[in-house]
Amino acid sequence: AFQMTRRVDPVVTWWVLLAFVGVLAVGIGLDLAFGRPVYATIVALPFAFLAALFLLARRAEAAAYRQIEGQPGASLSALRTIRRGWEFPEEPVAVDPRGQEIVFRGLGRPGIVLVAEGNPVRAQRLLEAERKKVARVLPNVPVTLLQSGNEDGQVPLRKLPGTVRKLKPKLTKQEVGEVGKRLRALGGARLPVPKGID
Repeated sequence: AFQMTRRVDPVVTWWVLLAFVGVLAVGIGLDLAFGRPVYATIVALPFAFLAALFLLARRAEAAAYRQIEGQPGASLSALRTIRRGWEFPEEPVAVDPRGQEIVFRGLGRPGIVLVAEGNPVRAQRLLEAERKKVARVLPNVPVTLLQSGNEDGQVPLRKLPGTVRKLKPKLTKQEVGEVGKRLRALGGARLPVPKGID
């Protein structure tokens, strides 16, 4: 993780060292004030390691998002970091063959989430078409539309999992199971493959 982060973020070494030395200095300073410098070093050392590892983890996560940003399927990779409560199939549900617009569908207790990436105007058209298709099959299920990107009205890639996690639950677990069965029957994207190819 450190090597991968250093390739994308060369100053990570100095930030990690600064966090380690800073926490260690604060711990030693506090205990010098109370007259126990040896005890301070023993207690502050694990906290300094913890602070350095925490900072490295945050910088590594940001570096990983920077590496995949702009690639097709990056939003799905970000959404797959959500540990539980959400199901995001590998296959996109809508693809614009003329551009690089892709729509992925997720299902959780807050309902259905449609996430698009690519050109904002064409991605919005794809999202609306997919929302109408889902609404015909599941009229009473809430559908949330999101666009991944860095322009106005879009959610940055690194904030996408947090945005989805913050959605309020509206379905029971049993309802999620039933909705999942209907969505699987609805299928995914029909890719523009010429007829006659197996």
